[in-house]
Amino acid sequence: MLLFGLRQHGYLFLGSSENPLPILQSLKVVSKKFKVYKNLDATRVVRFDSFSLPEVSYKKPADLPNLPQQTAKVPDRTLGDAVNETLMRDLGQLVICIDQNEKILKFYGDTTKFLLQKIMATDFVELLPGPLAVAYKAVIGTVVQNDEASTVAGIRIRQGEQTVNVTLSVSPMIYKGRSNGFLVVRISEESLIGTPASEGQVYDEEMYLNQYTQSLEDEVRDLKEKLTASSERLYSLDENMQSFNEELLSANEEMQSTTEEMQSINEELHTINADYQIKNKELLELNDDLNNYFRSNVNGQLFVDDQLRLVKFSPGTVKLINLLESDVGRPLSDISTNFKLETITEDITQILAGNPVITKEIQTNNGRWYQVMTMPYIKQIHNKTSGAVITFNDITDLRTTQQKLDKKNQALVRINEDLDNFVHSASHDLLGPLNSIEGSISLMNAIDTSDQQIKEVLPIITGSIKKFRLLVKEIAQVAKIESDATETEPVDVDELLDDIEWSLTEQINSSGAIIKRDVQVKQVLFSKKNLRSILYNLTSNSIKYRSEKPPLIVVRIAAEGNHTILSVQDNGMGIEKRHLDTIFNKYARLQTDGEGYGIGLYLTSKIVNASGGRITVESEPGNGSKFMISLNK
Repeated sequence: MLLFGLRQHGYLFLGSSENPLPILQSLKVVSKKFKVYKNLDATRVVRFDSFSLPEVSYKKPADLPNLPQQTAKVPDRTLGDAVNETLMRDLGQLVICIDQNEKILKFYGDTTKFLLQKIMATDFVELLPGPLAVAYKAVIGTVVQNDEASTVAGIRIRQGEQTVNVTLSVSPMIYKGRSNGFLVVRISEESLIGTPASEGQVYDEEMYLNQYTQSLEDEVRDLKEKLTASSERLYSLDENMQSFNEELLSANEEMQSTTEEMQSINEELHTINADYQIKNKELLELNDDLNNYFRSNVNGQLFVDDQLRLVKFSPGTVKLINLLESDVGRPLSDISTNFKLETITEDITQILAGNPVITKEIQTNNGRWYQVMTMPYIKQIHNKTSGAVITFNDITDLRTTQQKLDKKNQALVRINEDLDNFVHSASHDLLGPLNSIEGSISLMNAIDTSDQQIKEVLPIITGSIKKFRLLVKEIAQVAKIESDATETEPVDVDELLDDIEWSLTEQINSSGAIIKRDVQVKQVLFSKKNLRSILYNLTSNSIKYRSEKPPLIVVRIAAEGNHTILSVQDNGMGIEKRHLDTIFNKYARLQTDGEGYGIGLYLTSKIVNASGGRITVESEPGNGSKFMISLNK
């Protein structure tokens, strides 16, 4: 009934508990949540099952004001309905179509003459006056059971102040030659149609009342049976509902326990979510670090997968390889480079085959040099190589500097060779005349002379010549240190110390020196000449610079890690702290009254440094000195 009052394209607003399902096919859903609908149909057919039309008094055309003429509208009902209504009015009949539930589907004729005027009523029996209702109830059972028409005449009903005889006829509706289950009820006034009472059943009020009572009793009995059956069904349904309720209670308990579990799971999910948020933040920070690292790598870097396809590259790579953002995922062999000789693909293949790192120097077309380092890309999950990382380092300035250094080194090598040749030549050339001078002085010493001054000068000249010869030999020895440092061999330490002690026998006997050995390493890989020179100089200095006590010298050789430690400790005069930094300088002498030119410790330091070792000294005046030498194994 709402649809009839809803205009075209009008809106219908319903409450939350109202259901528009019966009329939903005529509506468009605007908002399902708020139940707002829009009307789709343009017109509505007036039906009796919706409501009864009120009586409206129309004014005559003369009484109406002069209105502009309007275009005639097409009536809502069909032409056939209009013809039927006209015929029923002329015949004085009322024809009503009802369904199996006695609901009015359609009517033709004037309903005010034979039916009660009730608003919003669709039940046919409720609209019948008392006698008509009794007659209808008496014959309806026969019509439904036999599927045949039945007529009752002589029914007296009141119309206003008058009483009229009415004929009631009930017939099955025929559609296409057979009954369709609907009924057609016709009501007419006898005096108008001239129908004699003998053509149908004559209405006997007592008989029809008895039949009506009997039908009511049958209905009551049927209703009682139905009520009993309904009660039984309700009882069984109640039992089912009780069991279902118990099941619901148990299900509710399970749901409560499930809810508790879900709450605990939810808490765990919150914790996991917080952890994921922290990890996500860390990943974002790492991603920022990687992006900034890539942006700061001005020389360039490539990431390639195991299929030699480009995965990622830094902005600095663009000037070396012609790359675009769209090149990610392409094979590296399809991309051109700016190198004169390109071996990147071959290097990656070797890395994927198992090589650890490949480093090469490659020149670009513009003349710059780059160090290309190719290393495997290893995933920590499986610890497997899944690609390669190629890093480009600009070494143009370094290579230019290296070329300059190479040229300078070549010049220095030539200078050193010239110096060595000069030293050897000078020492050789000086020793020749020196031998002649020594021979002449020896002859002069053999001549017996009475001149006292000559006797005093000759020893001085002889000593000077000997010192000059020693100086020339030491100079020649300095020149040989660099070349001898590269000639290494296994040196027997005990044998070397025996040789040194034999060479120093005269000094040891004259000073009463005692030499102790702590040899933990029997053989040392070193230049035998240089190692003898080191031990000889340190041992002879310990005897030379002794104190008033007899010299006690401890020579110790031991291994510590990757080094061989050689130490010579004595109980001699010692060295003041301010002189410790100068004793290894050339021609540095702390005592000028003894023999030598202060070149022994200089030679020792030069030999140690040339072999890549290190020499240090610990000393206090009056408590002796300790020289420690660290040599590489």
